[in-house]
Amino acid sequence: MLVQRVIGFDSHPHSFTAALLRGPTPAAAVTEKVFNKVPISQLQSWAKKHTTAQDLFVLEASGNSFQVVRSLAAIDRQARVLESCHVGKLKEAHANNDKISAVRIGKAYLAGTAKEVWVPDPKTQEWRDLFHAHCKCVKRTTQMCNRVLSYLSDHGVRLSSTLSQSQEDQQRVRQAHPWSVRQQQVIDGYFMDWRHAEEQRAHWQSLIAQEVLAEPVLLSLVRLCGVRDQVAFALGAIIGDIKRFANPRKLVKYVGLNPAFDDSGEQEWRGGIGGHGRRDLRSLLIQSAHAVLRSGHPLAKWGKNLLAKKGSVNLAVAAIARKLVVAIWYLMMGRWTPLEQIDARLAMKVGKIITKVGPNGLKKLDKTRKTLREETFQSLKAGRVYVLEPSKQFEPKPEASSLAAEYGLVQ
Repeated sequence: MLVQRVIGFDSHPHSFTAALLRGPTPAAAVTEKVFNKVPISQLQSWAKKHTTAQDLFVLEASGNSFQVVRSLAAIDRQARVLESCHVGKLKEAHANNDKISAVRIGKAYLAGTAKEVWVPDPKTQEWRDLFHAHCKCVKRTTQMCNRVLSYLSDHGVRLSSTLSQSQEDQQRVRQAHPWSVRQQQVIDGYFMDWRHAEEQRAHWQSLIAQEVLAEPVLLSLVRLCGVRDQVAFALGAIIGDIKRFANPRKLVKYVGLNPAFDDSGEQEWRGGIGGHGRRDLRSLLIQSAHAVLRSGHPLAKWGKNLLAKKGSVNLAVAAIARKLVVAIWYLMMGRWTPLEQIDARLAMKVGKIITKVGPNGLKKLDKTRKTLREETFQSLKAGRVYVLEPSKQFEPKPEASSLAAEYGLVQ
């Protein structure tokens, strides 16, 4: 790609500042001109007038950075998004404004050390919006539950069994203590918020289940042990285009399931899997790995053998999660074999996903449970499957060897 100029772009919700830089390195770069606080509504007209198709826009990841990239792409302008964590560390504490930020962003790209952020395609972006909305709703549901429990604890009330947002449990709370009228009103309000949060959560779960059943790639991930609709949808929303990961190790690193290390001078340090990668996706895959370890799947036997050798549950679970990620890469890349029949385990998974769709979801789809189940089974048989062989031992091989064999996966 021939780049004539690099344009450092500092974007805000209502305006932007652009610095036009010409030069191959930060030291040699010359700032030709700086446009300060231009209304964001004039972005396309400004870009047509002052830039060419050979110019490259670089901007820091922020709330509207993806929209800016898409707006520029519509008028044949190239743009890249830089990771905000790296660019933000270059900010000087004693002096900063939009002009300085725009020049700094441009020079950070010219330095060649700034990491680029992948801009999701429209479909993946919609999936991500849905995924984040569900995550926020789950968090709010937990907050509402804890709020009720905290209020009961403040008044010395301990319930023997778990609490739900149902009318029966609300009545049970009313009878557990001689509440005053005002205290009952507070409790009723808390339960009202809790029920509303649960209704919203069921709404998002229904939409996610519908997306998984309708998308063959997402549905194929459900065949893996420990993966159901929530995890499959999160994989599709966060990973997006699987082809941007050249091999399984790239995906493992992206998720953050590769151990951290620091070998500098005479010091050597080996750490865990925290502190890097996609924490949201990694936590879901760790939950899946725990489910695998509790099951009767062959991968569970492999994990238990590793647990017996190492004596660490966390290590065994992380190793299982890593194998799942490798299998996910091969599956999403299309390395598949036909599925001839639906076993009982997979049929149960499909039934649970359809249950999450709910009566209202089935009504909107204009389908019955039986019809949707049959269509899902047909989609699974026409889709893809990948078989894990966890007992396969790792053997060093030349560079041209199959990564599937290296990671204990059989096509």
